[in-house]
Amino acid sequence: MEYSKVLSQEFEIKEEYAANIIALLDDGNTIPFIARYRKEMHGSMDDQLIRAFSEKLEYLRSLDKRREEIRALIDAQEKLTDEVNAALDKAQTLSELEDIYRPFRPKRKTRASVAKERGLEPLALAVVKQEKGFSPMKYAEDFVDAEKGVNTPEEALQGAMDIIAEQVSDSAEIRKRLRAIAQSEGALTSVAADPEKDSVYSMYYEFSEPVKKIAGHRVLAVNRGEKEGFLKVSLTLDSARPLNVIFKLDKGTNPLCSDLLRAAGEDAYNRLIFPSIEREVRAELTEAADESAMKVFATNLKQLLMQPPVKGKTVLGLDPGYRTGCKVAVVDDTGKVLDTAVIYPTHSERKIAESKQTLLRLIKKHNVDIISIGNGTASKETEMFAADAIKELDRKVYYMVVSEAGASVYSASKLAAAELPELDLTLRSAVSIARRLQDPLAELVKIEPKAIGVGQYQHDMPQKRLGETLDGVVEDCVNSVGADLNTASPALLSRVSGLNSTVCKNIVAYREENGAFSSRAELKKVPKLGPKAFEQCAGFLRVPESRNPLDNTGVHPESYKSAKELLELVEYSDKEIKAGKFSDLPNRVKAAGTKTLAEKLGIGLPTLDDIVKELSKPGRDPRDEMPAPMLRSDVLDIKDLKEGMELKGTVRNVIDFGAFVDIGVHQDGLVHISQICNKYIKHPSEVLKVGDIVNVKILSVDPDKKRISLTMRF
Repeated sequence: MEYSKVLSQEFEIKEEYAANIIALLDDGNTIPFIARYRKEMHGSMDDQLIRAFSEKLEYLRSLDKRREEIRALIDAQEKLTDEVNAALDKAQTLSELEDIYRPFRPKRKTRASVAKERGLEPLALAVVKQEKGFSPMKYAEDFVDAEKGVNTPEEALQGAMDIIAEQVSDSAEIRKRLRAIAQSEGALTSVAADPEKDSVYSMYYEFSEPVKKIAGHRVLAVNRGEKEGFLKVSLTLDSARPLNVIFKLDKGTNPLCSDLLRAAGEDAYNRLIFPSIEREVRAELTEAADESAMKVFATNLKQLLMQPPVKGKTVLGLDPGYRTGCKVAVVDDTGKVLDTAVIYPTHSERKIAESKQTLLRLIKKHNVDIISIGNGTASKETEMFAADAIKELDRKVYYMVVSEAGASVYSASKLAAAELPELDLTLRSAVSIARRLQDPLAELVKIEPKAIGVGQYQHDMPQKRLGETLDGVVEDCVNSVGADLNTASPALLSRVSGLNSTVCKNIVAYREENGAFSSRAELKKVPKLGPKAFEQCAGFLRVPESRNPLDNTGVHPESYKSAKELLELVEYSDKEIKAGKFSDLPNRVKAAGTKTLAEKLGIGLPTLDDIVKELSKPGRDPRDEMPAPMLRSDVLDIKDLKEGMELKGTVRNVIDFGAFVDIGVHQDGLVHISQICNKYIKHPSEVLKVGDIVNVKILSVDPDKKRISLTMRF
């Protein structure tokens, strides 16, 4: 297969670009490196598109590998005809290949294989041939043989029909056409396993929706309902058209044979083909739904990881709890732990008063700016307690509720034990909650992405595929922001392009032994970090302490010479270059002519644009372009909400059918997709993303069921 040609058509790019990406991937380059530093070779495709390209390339190669495996297996049986060869070459999907291989696949014991063992294949061939005047029943008498288990002519004909049914079932062309009919005309249907039993799946107790229209989240919902025993799910399809496709194969004129062939065709469809196609169609629906859900999860995770850091603030983290109390940790603006405590804001009045005094003492002692509260058990009570306590301060202190998903996983991990060996694991989670507000990306990379929980049905998805998808998101986020070589944790470094766990440990060991890195070039002294790894990682690592200002930018060392020449060409003085301030560089480049400068420097326009962006804003953090997190100083109760009330909230999760918005009452409200905007949208992610600050109006509220319905259409 000409991969570059196929992929260039699918991704609508030049064939030259497709060939370049394939060569770059095969040469061991990482996707972040290709996306950021080889733009001229692929037309400035972003990392997500290159990742999709890479996955499709892998699929095509697997397809070709399976094609050749099947070819060899059929050839070994000495049945590889020109026709079969051509069909294998033409097949575009794995299912098409498997359909071609089906007649040649070694079969377990079937009704047809038993009939063949009994010598009934000649009878089956004669029925299919339909010679004029041929009497199937009369000919069947010749095959009666008690020793072989054929006692009557009727049994002989039944065996022949079993052989014919299997032949019909093994037809790749028939399966292809019937699969297409099932996909265009079939419906996914579910009924209650026990109509008397109420469940969260009650809306699916009498449900049916066309396969071609059904939304992914409904597929996943009925799958889960079936798995939990509340639903019986099936593919429903009118058999008239599929049977007509099969019956059209009968071109004979012998009515005696035609009746047998129609019966065999009907048996083939009901017993062999439809159950198989039902499994395939449901598997395809599930796979598509999984991919869609993973895409939503990935989008949400990216937005969460790319939340702007709250820089230069001392933060007090609260990990809420009832019986064991609320764990407290104060961290300075670098994330260093200053103090810890345990308070009991949900216990007796005396304990609440003591807890308030402890909280106020810690805030005053360490000049705390913001309180970060985990959103788990007892979060609502803790939020109300904190909001009440800070009213007694003589200065403004804000708080924010953050997701504590995965905090307990982190606190019990080896990484947390290495980072915070002196702290009990319950206090480590409070530290994590505080740091999540300061730098979400740096803290959340320490946790397995699946545990962060900003998706839907993530536990039902193929875990390996989900892990790969989310790992790709984390990798893209870390590399788009970059990492400080002298402060990055091993967890953060491990997500940097080109670095593996061994090299990360060596970087940290080198840092501890020799002190802070003074330049990117010093990385070459780290054991096991060879030229290829340096090429892949250097541009994503920042060294603010370096004397060379380029070391604190996204400019790759391979482009340092071009960057320096650029500054000279647009007439920066030595003094200005040493100062490292080039805010007016875009204007100077524009005046000198971007294309002219690129030609003089011998670099592409995308590389020149990137150099200009990086030099004009050294240390630029792309997260600063995102909306700042919304801080609160007071709290509402769900009972305070009234229909028509207008509030401001933060989008916490975006799913197929809407978005959940935190409006400060502990229970997130749902904005259904129909209430997001006044125009039609296919998916909420077209308008909303995690972290967005939005204005909402209360449509309805049910305090007992803790349900809040919101609208953005006003």
